[in-house]
Amino acid sequence: MCTFMKMDQKAIATLLELAAKSLLSNEPAAIHALEELPRDLFVPLFIEAFLGGHKKIVKAMVKAWPFHCLHIGALSVQESYYEILEAMIGGLQILPDQNSSSWGPKLRILDLRQDPDCGTTCSEISTTFPFCFQSCVYSQHSILKTEEAQHNVKCLGIVNSESEPPSTQKPVELLVDLSFNGTLRTKQFLSFLQSKVEQSFGSLHLCCRDLQINKISAHKSVLQFLDLGCIDHLELNQAYLNEVTTLLAQMIHLNSISLSNISFKRCKGEDFRTFLIQLGQLHNLQELSLALFCLTDQLHKLLRILPPQLDTLCLSFCGLSNRDITVLSQSSQASHLRLLNLSNNQIFSEVYEPFQTLLEKVSGTLQYLEINNCLITDSTLSAVLPALSHCTHLRVLSFAFNPITMPLLMGLLQHLTCLMELKHVIYPVPVHCYEQWNFPGSLDRQKLAEVQAQLAAMLQVVERDDMNWTTCPE
Repeated sequence: MCTFMKMDQKAIATLLELAAKSLLSNEPAAIHALEELPRDLFVPLFIEAFLGGHKKIVKAMVKAWPFHCLHIGALSVQESYYEILEAMIGGLQILPDQNSSSWGPKLRILDLRQDPDCGTTCSEISTTFPFCFQSCVYSQHSILKTEEAQHNVKCLGIVNSESEPPSTQKPVELLVDLSFNGTLRTKQFLSFLQSKVEQSFGSLHLCCRDLQINKISAHKSVLQFLDLGCIDHLELNQAYLNEVTTLLAQMIHLNSISLSNISFKRCKGEDFRTFLIQLGQLHNLQELSLALFCLTDQLHKLLRILPPQLDTLCLSFCGLSNRDITVLSQSSQASHLRLLNLSNNQIFSEVYEPFQTLLEKVSGTLQYLEINNCLITDSTLSAVLPALSHCTHLRVLSFAFNPITMPLLMGLLQHLTCLMELKHVIYPVPVHCYEQWNFPGSLDRQKLAEVQAQLAAMLQVVERDDMNWTTCPE
């Protein structure tokens, strides 16, 4: 019986897809048919129209969408990406139709973020909030907060012509991830967004959760039309530290920060102290990534203000010292870290004991470890190997661009195959494969091929075909 039902459901889905493709073959007819289209056909028709780049149909479907929410989800297009997003945004009815006395469409949330785990529309489990699991919960301008306020006003019995907005002006929410990369097409898209928000007279709430900025000085004016309180992930490249601090003061709900090429004079200066104070106010922070951010002998100041539940810490090119690694191993964050990246720091140039202690501290939680280009030698790796072998939850290990020999690499493989969750290892090219170690153009690719074949054979002998060993030769 169950098998028959599954086959029947699959057959229905196939028929719906075929019906959608048939409609798309005649664009004017498809747009005209939307008024009479059954609800069950909207989703398969939208998917086919989106993937096929049918901008006019997509725009018309957004306007007539019969559900509360519409998500791109796992859908993606390579060509005309911005064009189809603009078509969808253009279909939003943020103001009442001049030719209609009623609002009409049910669409209240348009989600343009790509999320493989998100369906095209949420199941309508309730007529009250939340009608969409992706609704904004932070901004005072969100649908949730706006309608909660209206509901409270009605419950208090103080509804009047001034407190109750016209029924035709229902708020709409637009969810989108933005990247300020300075390209002409991106600038055009941001200008389009800004114009749409201004034309809505407050009925359209633009909710950006993920913001990437390259060179903040070139985008200060664009930032002014964003509701920075919605952002939970910030990636910023090229800025002064005081500019970062100003942004953090408005992004109070951040759970992920990535900063690189941030300019400041010294870690004992006023700008750095103010930055730490503001960073310490981000109680939801779980991921912190700093690159080209000088922290030599100053990591204790940073760890002191970070929340203990931090599970991701990336400190590449931060000039870390052995003292910093010692401080990290003694921190409250160390016992919670899931991902740790200490690449491009010469933390093994003196002694290995601080890192060994750190591995012991993170062994219960660590899943991703990156220690590329850290001057790790055979003796260092041999010394920390017992502690590394206790990291039983490790899934990815990357230690490329370190001067390691082939015998040590083979010994390492034999020890690590007991870690059953470890699936990916990115290892350094052994020094014997270079005429001069790590010097561009001196790699002997025949020797490297022999190394790869030997490691693959060893994995096959111990029946770990699920473990992938790769390298970054140059």
